[in-house]
Formats: sequence, structure tokens, C-alpha cells
Amino acid sequence: MKRRAFIALLSGAAAWPLAARAQQQPAMPVIGFLHPTSPDAFPDRLRAFRQGLKEAGYVEGENVMIRYRFGENQIDRLSAMAGDLVTSRVAVITAANSPPALAAKAATTTIPIVFITPEDPVRLGLVTSLAKPGGNLTGINLLSGELAAKRLELLRQLVPRAARVAVLVNPANPSTTETTLRDVEAAARSMGLQMEVLKASTSHEIDVAFAKFGPERSDILFVGGDPFFTSRRVQLAVLAAHYSIPSTSGTREIAEAGGLMSYGASIPDGWREAGAYVGRILKGAKPADLPVVQSTKFELVINAQTAKTLGLALSPSLLALADEVIE
Repeated sequence: MKRRAFIALLSGAAAWPLAARAQQQPAMPVIGFLHPTSPDAFPDRLRAFRQGLKEAGYVEGENVMIRYRFGENQIDRLSAMAGDLVTSRVAVITAANSPPALAAKAATTTIPIVFITPEDPVRLGLVTSLAKPGGNLTGINLLSGELAAKRLELLRQLVPRAARVAVLVNPANPSTTETTLRDVEAAARSMGLQMEVLKASTSHEIDVAFAKFGPERSDILFVGGDPFFTSRRVQLAVLAAHYSIPSTSGTREIAEAGGLMSYGASIPDGWREAGAYVGRILKGAKPADLPVVQSTKFELVINAQTAKTLGLALSPSLLALADEVIE
């Protein structure tokens, strides 16, 4: 046998076991991640999600990959992005908030979906029940809508003379807008407050909405639980300070940026639980068998510096309720 042919034969024999082993090794699973805003808007939440994955035995880049799709505050892009994730055959889709969850549900009935939503997932049509979701969806319910009345009540304690409340909603997110207006209207009525609706789905529209705080303005502001508003938290805080309007929201990020108050579920904790659920599904669990997790950890955050700037006195009873006071 010629030397060159002999070497080629040896090379092929050596390569065959390597190729066989490569075929036997399972491909690294891929998680599709669908979010309505931008990748830099919620770093703490993403860290919490990865922590949940880690607790389930998965580390991004080591034994699992994540394919991110961010809507950049354009909700109409989510359907196409969900379709792209389905086409690429991801193992599971994580849908952060209601619009991504609805887009993912419309895109597939077979790929498991883990949602994180502030609204009632049964009312949204994501699952048939909390205990037995059925179908290919399950996830985390942050209970933001159910807390609207409590959020408004806490702000009213801080501003007892308030007679009018403005509610800021994002018309591009109709499901969250509907829930917010329904819940706040009922709470405002029970407190004897008049309600004004402000709509904004862009930064410019937020400026326009705040410009309405004139002489006949509302006394307090309720920021709807929309991820767009949280991504614009610095703008909201600056405008609220400029117009001297006390505000409340459901996300601590807005209070940390300079908003007056927030009350809601611990969102990072919810994202961590979502990561853990994704890990369980990657190990073989079925969404239909995993009950929807409802948040049990809630936090009241008060920005004392903002209260001082607005000339508001923090009562000892309200301070005693606060989980954190930002000085």
C-alpha cells in the first residue's frame, strides 16, 4: 500500500470515533427569550432569571443557550419575533410580560412557554386555570392588577388632600391598559377620587401627557404597570419632579430612579422563579403539569428624598409599612 493512502486510511479511522461521539452527544438546548423593551432596561431582572436557571442546573453558555428577542418598545414586532423563535425550534420560550406571552401563544401550541405577567393569566386566556394550566403554557403571575387599589390607597395616605388622580397608560398595550383602568377606576370611586386618563406609548407622548398638569391638574399620578414606563423611569421621575406631582407605580425601579413610591410584587423574585420553571421544563416537566406561581413577596418602597422635595411628610405609620426607604 502506498504511504499516502495508508496515512489517509489511518486518519479516517481516527476521525470516525470522534464523529460518532459528536453525533451521540445531545445538542445544547436553546431557550427563546421574548421581551417587549430593550436588553439594557432590566439588568437586575435578567440576572434573576439566569439565577433561577442556575438553581435548576443550567448556566448560559455552558449547558444552555438563550436566543434573545427584544421588541424595543414596539409591541407590533412581537408576533414576528415569536414566529422566528418557533421557526428556529427553540426548546422553550420565556415570555416576559403579557404582550409577549400572547404573541408566543398565538405562534405555537407545541413549544413550552413560560410567561411572566402582571395580569390574571386566566382572564388573558393564557391558561385554563392556575392549578392546572393545560396546554403548553405556565408561568409566574405578579398580581399587579390585584394590587392597584392598595397602591392607590398608600399614595392617598401620603397625599390625603388629593381629589383627582391621573392614570398613565400605554395604549399600545391594550390588555394591560384595560386592566389598569378597570382596577384604578373602581379604587378611585371607592375613595371619592376623580380620575383622568393620560396615554403615552413613546417618550414624546410622555412629555405631552405631563404637560397636561396645568392649573386644573390632577393631584396625584398612578403609573400603569407597563414595561415601557419602567424602561422610561428616569424620564418619568424627572417630569414628576418638574411638575411637582406625587406618583406611585408597581415597580421599585421607578422609585429608585426618583419616583415617590412603589408597591408591588418582588419582580426579580418572580423572574428567578421563571428561570427555575424553564429549567424544570428542560429536564422534561410539562407546562400543563406545572401550576401557575402567584407572587407572595410584596414590597413598599418610598423615596424619602422625593417626598421631601415635594413637601410631603412621611408619617410614622407609613414608614413602618415600608420595606425600604430611599434617603
